[in-house]
Amino acid sequence: MTKPIINQSKPTSMKSLFSAVLAAGLAMSASVQANTEMLKVCAATDEMPYSNQQQQGFENELAQVLAKEMGRELQYEWLDKAAIFLVTEKLLKNECDVVMGVDSDDPRVATSNPYYKSGYAFIYPANEEVNIQSWQSDDLKSMNKFAVVPGSPSEVMLREIDKYEGNFNYTMSLIGFKSRRNQYVRYDPDMMVSEVVNGKADIAHLWAPEAARYVKSSPVPLKMVLSEAVAPTNDGEGVKQHFAQSIAVRTEDTALLKEINTALQEADSEIEAILKKEGVPLL
Repeated sequence: MTKPIINQSKPTSMKSLFSAVLAAGLAMSASVQANTEMLKVCAATDEMPYSNQQQQGFENELAQVLAKEMGRELQYEWLDKAAIFLVTEKLLKNECDVVMGVDSDDPRVATSNPYYKSGYAFIYPANEEVNIQSWQSDDLKSMNKFAVVPGSPSEVMLREIDKYEGNFNYTMSLIGFKSRRNQYVRYDPDMMVSEVVNGKADIAHLWAPEAARYVKSSPVPLKMVLSEAVAPTNDGEGVKQHFAQSIAVRTEDTALLKEINTALQEADSEIEAILKKEGVPLL
């Protein structure tokens, strides 16, 4: 009598089945991750309060919101120089695709719809009996030490009110009288605000988003009053004080720009919440 053929293979164990399912899941996860598009953002390694390599800046937070809204994975391309070099040394060399926080009318790039607008601001102790609302305020005339950044609209206006020459040595002392020839020297906003707190400066006039964090955390209550949109000058042209901020891409990246504009619109409330938490006065 012919014996029946018996299947000699071992039954699949639960452990083997679990391993197979896990392996399949990991493979699928790896496949999804591989297919996830990156949002490659250029950022400076040490340019607080905007960004740093620990991602503690408010532009770091905004980049995270943008990437999440676009369904992309955030990836940084870091630059060990000041943020003013991000466009020329990173974006235009195709080393990344996005730069956060550029002026909306920057001619070198294509810019997104503005995601916020702010301005330069007067910063002074809240307990002082002065009222400064503009460059024409009478109380400015009695002040002698102004913490301003050379080359900024603030410096132009110091010349207009005849305070530049008397303030020159103080301004240079803020960077230890370093020569600025052929090199960029950043005036740290935390230090500039501290000059007012410590009474070394009568007043500061700074780009408000750059100073807001330090005004908010100051041990001495400070006032931060936005300048007028255009400060009048003797030549009648005026000096612009308010600026809209956008995200920059290369001019040919039209599809990416469209995607960014859609994401900015969808994330509007999250963006505003981050800026308000930072203390940035919005226009």
